[in-house]
Amino acid sequence: MSRSSLRLQNGERAELKDVPLLSLREFHGDLLCDIRQGGRLASLFGHPVGDGVRLFAVTAHGDTGELSVSSADAGDSYPSLTPDCPQAHWFEREIAEQWGARPEGHPWLKPIRFHRPYRGGLPSDGGPLPAGVTDYFQVQGDGIHEVAVGPVHAGVIEPGHFRFQCHGEDVFHLEISLGYQHRGIERALVGGPGPRSIHLMETAAGDTSVAHATAYSWAIEALSNRRSPARGSVLRGIALELERLANHTGDLGALGGDVGFLPTASFCGRLRGDFLNLTALACGSRFGRGWMRPGGAAFDLEAPRAAELLERLGQAMSDVGNAVGMLLGSPSVLARFEETGVVSKASAEALGLVGVAARACGLERDVRFEFPAGIFRMTHIPVSTWESGDVFARAQVRWLEIQRSAAFIAEQLVALPEGPIRSEPAAGLEPESLAVAMVEGWRGEVCHVALTDAAGRLARYKVVDPSFHNWMGLALALRDQQISDFPLCNKSFSLSYCGHDL
Repeated sequence: MSRSSLRLQNGERAELKDVPLLSLREFHGDLLCDIRQGGRLASLFGHPVGDGVRLFAVTAHGDTGELSVSSADAGDSYPSLTPDCPQAHWFEREIAEQWGARPEGHPWLKPIRFHRPYRGGLPSDGGPLPAGVTDYFQVQGDGIHEVAVGPVHAGVIEPGHFRFQCHGEDVFHLEISLGYQHRGIERALVGGPGPRSIHLMETAAGDTSVAHATAYSWAIEALSNRRSPARGSVLRGIALELERLANHTGDLGALGGDVGFLPTASFCGRLRGDFLNLTALACGSRFGRGWMRPGGAAFDLEAPRAAELLERLGQAMSDVGNAVGMLLGSPSVLARFEETGVVSKASAEALGLVGVAARACGLERDVRFEFPAGIFRMTHIPVSTWESGDVFARAQVRWLEIQRSAAFIAEQLVALPEGPIRSEPAAGLEPESLAVAMVEGWRGEVCHVALTDAAGRLARYKVVDPSFHNWMGLALALRDQQISDFPLCNKSFSLSYCGHDL
């Protein structure tokens, strides 16, 4: 780890003056040094300082459980990190779009969302752009054709555009364009926290309400020197794993549907609802909204409800085992899952993939294990990995995690500690401070970085949903695949449009 950076633990606060302000050369060199030593880029964002833009980088070091933070003033341009660190490519495009600090030498500089720049960024709202900025990558040659899908899709799916360069049925390249309905959540948090702040977090990615609300709560608690009581921390852990159970079960059913295996598709569609109803039993919301709050949890699990939840969990898990057993035991399913949508371990490392997508490539990346906080400092859930990096691996990791999450929930329900579920409100946030909070959501690593001003209000709030890291992994998975494999590969990653569009 670079000696120039500030070292933090997950959920820890530091004063902004203690974050090293480096030259661009030092910033670039130290970040690359961290990456080459096994770290990965958890967050990279711009923050206005005076008339300029300051870059902040958060690097995660899973081997030591530490986070390193550094900063540099970018000016109107700075040497791009992307040619040496592909993990930075999407972050640098975002910084250029929002703040106008251009990463010179970036190989693919164009907007990633469609909103007005915050300060002199690339005018992605319809104004003139430099030549080539809005062009899609194209492959030329005999027999090459282009297939465009979206951004408008059937049903209620959010907009996303997929452009394939194909030769016959073979995909040479997939370009993914997102951000068609930018919601401005990060900007709306500035000046907070306020009454709406937690609700914005719960809807950052609707199927990840618990994970984002938990990360926000940890960040606010760090900035206000507040902690959750033991019982509240356990309830948070239960809520996170219930969210994982519901979504993994739904995704396994959807994978069955994509290959026409209807028994599992039907069973898991119903069972996902059963797990969502367990969350509703606990807090009244199937998506866990209203349950997580700064200081702990807003709803308790009294003994009768805990017992009912445990009984219903056991029944649902028995049914899930049967449904998934049929799916992964069917030769016709395995013929479609195996060796489809392969991402190599080296590519996963280079891109900084997280969550299921990373663990399916053999990478032990799991915030609960690498950067434990809350209940996960006391109880360890084994990391579920597979090696093949294909659709089967991503399905298998989900099934392993379902079993381990259910075992964790059952263990915690019978041993809930006594005491309050939420600590008393704090007077306010510490001024001119920074906090980093990371949570292992069901898709992967959720990273929140909060900065406060001199009055103790939020001056910048950066949210990195796991999908932000993983969309490029889907693009790589389609190379040299049949275009008909796209729905299956897409569902095996199961990424969020809205989680990217903050």
